[in-house]
Amino acid sequence: MTKDQKNEVIELLKGKFTQYNNFYVTDTESLTVAQVVKLRRACFDKKVEMKVAKNSLIKKALESLDAEKYAGVYDSLHKVTALMFSENPKDPALILSSFRKATNGERPELKAAFINGDIYTGDNSLKALTQIKTKNELIGEVIGLLQSPAKRVIAALLHHHEKQAAGDTSTPSAKVEKSAENVKAKEGVTAETKHAESAEAKPAENVKAKDGVSAEAKHVESAEAKPAENVKANDGVSAEAKHAESAENQAADTESTPPEEAGPKPE
Repeated sequence: MTKDQKNEVIELLKGKFTQYNNFYVTDTESLTVAQVVKLRRACFDKKVEMKVAKNSLIKKALESLDAEKYAGVYDSLHKVTALMFSENPKDPALILSSFRKATNGERPELKAAFINGDIYTGDNSLKALTQIKTKNELIGEVIGLLQSPAKRVIAALLHHHEKQAAGDTSTPSAKVEKSAENVKAKEGVTAETKHAESAEAKPAENVKAKDGVSAEAKHVESAEAKPAENVKANDGVSAEAKHAESAENQAADTESTPPEEAGPKPE
């Protein structure tokens, strides 16, 4: 490989490292051509780019971008290296895991993974990477947590509405019975109210009755007293009449008696 070709590969790798925040460093040694073709097809279906390059060129590309940022990856650059670039951080891990199960082998081996600035080293990290949360999944969980209180409120309102609807759809006979019970209850309350009013009214009626009896007694006494007064008045009139008549009789007697002649009477 000429220097220009090497520089071309380095520039190509720099572009991929810049484009993707997630990449896997795998060991594809001892894989057959058919297995490599199958692995590339699986990557293509998952929109994962697979690039095979020399370890020295990969290191130069990383160092030219940010030597400190990718320092943890350098130790994994040995043997045959195949790079897997993906927008989804766990798709390459799922591809490797499925490929191993299908071939009943331990290849390709995971040497390192760079996931959004975090570095995972060793093949024992593969299982953890298959369970990693993607950005969209994390956003979905956060949204779900935020919506949870609102969902509970809506569920409570719907449950309350269903209860009301179930109560409204009761049978007509049940409604009639409820209506009759309400009427009886109202009548009972009305009867109790009337009884209370009647009990309150009785003392007033008794007082009025007593007042009426007293008035009647006074009227009777007044009626009895009037004849006596009339009798007294009649007696007074009779006495005055008698006195007048006596005076008139005395005057008549005086006029009818002749006056005595003067002088001595004959012996």
